[in-house]
Amino acid sequence: MAEPGNDSTKPHIDEVTGTPTKGHEWDGIVELDTPLPRWWLWTFYACIAFAIGYVIAYPAIPMLNSASKGLLGWSSRGDLTAEMGREQARMAPVVQAIASADIEKLAGQPKLMRAAIEGGRAAFRVNCVQCHGSGAAGAKGYPNLNDDDWLWGGDLKTIEKTLTDGIRNPDHDATRMSLMPAFGKDQLLAAPAVDDVVAYVRTISRQQPADAASRRGATVFADNCAVCHGAQGKGNRDLGAPNLTDGIWLYGGDTDAIHQTVWNSRRGVMPRWGDKLSPATIRMLAVYVHSLGGGEASPALAPVIAATKEEANVRP
Repeated sequence: MAEPGNDSTKPHIDEVTGTPTKGHEWDGIVELDTPLPRWWLWTFYACIAFAIGYVIAYPAIPMLNSASKGLLGWSSRGDLTAEMGREQARMAPVVQAIASADIEKLAGQPKLMRAAIEGGRAAFRVNCVQCHGSGAAGAKGYPNLNDDDWLWGGDLKTIEKTLTDGIRNPDHDATRMSLMPAFGKDQLLAAPAVDDVVAYVRTISRQQPADAASRRGATVFADNCAVCHGAQGKGNRDLGAPNLTDGIWLYGGDTDAIHQTVWNSRRGVMPRWGDKLSPATIRMLAVYVHSLGGGEASPALAPVIAATKEEANVRP
């Protein structure tokens, strides 16, 4: 029952602000019934009107396989497609010229060479950095493309062939294929013989002095490994067999890494790009990789590469 003289139907007025309250109370705290500012309300209503207009004019409502088209028929995807079409049309003559030219004679056409290097740089960032790194320095199991150590050869035509057909793609007859036996796992060599040949490889790569194990390993190497790696261990590009006498190692040159290689073999796979990229893009990739510094360049190519690198260094 209400107290005498107290009308419970009238809103309570806050003594400090003079504003009516909502009639709620939480532990002595009351809620003021303050109206929203007019400018805020009109802004809110304008946003609602804008949102309705946007949904009508532009693609906005998700559907099963697409979205509403909008009355204006514009989309960022369509805009990008049109822009890319214009750029492809602009570059078409250059790309066609690169695709139709003899790759080994591109060095005599500096403008085409520069265009090929820049196009290859862009394609490399999209397709190759995942394995070879942004600077093409590679990682364990992924070759460094900046040095001059090539399993199959580093001239332009050979690099183009490797990119086109890949390495160890069993579904492609033209792929690069080399299979090193798993000497330990398949019991082709006994464990002591594997240890000895590892010691020999580390000796010919100047990582440790000759000892009794490496001298025994020389015989094991001659009987089992020289057929691919050569009598001196300098490799064979026709077979993709690496040079074992230098300091460059795809999987590591320490004792454990070499032992793992001899015991279990290594069978890394590089995808073939011939079924994924256009011949012109593959050619530009080959030219770019060749230009990184490790490519086996003809004398005519060197000044073009040097000029391109100088331009890249001064580019903002």
